[in-house]
Amino acid sequence: MSKVLVIGCGGVASVAIHKCCQVSDVFTELCIASRTKSKCDALAEKLAPTTKTKITTAQVDADDVNQLIALIKSYQPDLVMNIALPYQDLTIMDACLACGVNYMDTANYEPENTDDPAWRAIYEKRCKEAGFSAYFDYSWQWAYKKKFEDAGLTALLGCGFDPGVTQAYCAYAAKHEFDTIDTIDILDCNGGDHGYAFATNFNPEINLREVSAPGSYMENGRWVEIPAMSIKREYDFDQVGKKDMYLLHHEEIESLGKNFPDVKRIRFFMTFGQSYLDHMRCLEDVGMLSTTPINYNGQEIVPIQFLKALLPDPASLGPRTKGKTNIGCIFTGTKDGQPKTYYIYNVCDHQACYREVGSQAISYTTGVPAMCGALMMLTGQWTKPGVYTVEEFNPDPFLDALDKYGLPRSENRAPALVD
Repeated sequence: MSKVLVIGCGGVASVAIHKCCQVSDVFTELCIASRTKSKCDALAEKLAPTTKTKITTAQVDADDVNQLIALIKSYQPDLVMNIALPYQDLTIMDACLACGVNYMDTANYEPENTDDPAWRAIYEKRCKEAGFSAYFDYSWQWAYKKKFEDAGLTALLGCGFDPGVTQAYCAYAAKHEFDTIDTIDILDCNGGDHGYAFATNFNPEINLREVSAPGSYMENGRWVEIPAMSIKREYDFDQVGKKDMYLLHHEEIESLGKNFPDVKRIRFFMTFGQSYLDHMRCLEDVGMLSTTPINYNGQEIVPIQFLKALLPDPASLGPRTKGKTNIGCIFTGTKDGQPKTYYIYNVCDHQACYREVGSQAISYTTGVPAMCGALMMLTGQWTKPGVYTVEEFNPDPFLDALDKYGLPRSENRAPALVD
């Protein structure tokens, strides 16, 4: 029925590819491409006996638009799934436009070199105008909207869990549960234990940038920025227990603020253990989280990239990680003139994920929504020319697909609220 090009072969991509191969009546042909072709070959060899999907592989440097264009023209896919790094979103979007192919990704664009003068000038202007200072934002990709509209192509941004499923939860709540929504709190809890003194559950470079940035939330249509990790709350998570969580800046707040302008407050919280925070603060204090290159023994290195090489590969955490994740959204608002609260969430077991696809739950909870989003696009349920985030589409078939393929929703109509 369809040919799909997947760019990336890390932990999240591996899950998404596994799940695509479980739906071979839609994903009839799949090409896995990354800078390291041997990783693609190994995954293809592992999956080939288990699926009717025809799998091929290719080598590509996703930073090189010309290489991407050549690969897309050669393979002629119906959809490009970008599950590489956020640094590469724009080059892959450019290649899709050049070749007339629909596009999707799991995280919004951010630059690899935050010291680039041209990028820096635009960034500093945005900080003053918008009111938040995170390196990642949607403006770079939203700028492609007219290009995709004119080309008659769809670009789906941020179809992981958060961002992604959390936005579908918001669209679902607005469609079915509320007449008006006053507040949205997005809670991301990882109750898993991998046994290491310090490791990150997804790409260390992206993870540590995100966590060490100033926190921010949206209130009455404006950004409120706070020092990193300065707002802490405790919450009792279903099937996980009580955990400390901290307010962070997160990309879906930006798009939800745009698409649900009447919501009075939108916040994002993520759980962290004290050991993780102690390690991160120490690394930040000594400069290891810096993205500015330094000269060491005559060789230029980027400290955070060197740190990434020292830390455990997130894709290797699967067999070690035990426990569960709990990610969802708590809403307050009104229905039929009466006050209402509502909590929709998913609980995912690390070991169950490993038994199914060989990954821990962090990769699973991002890879499954990526497959389900691709499924929506390939079956014509989520297609309209332009650039969109998940909450701009009908949430019902997407959440039904998540229920079916491994991330079923749970609901609580009288949840404890976050003060």
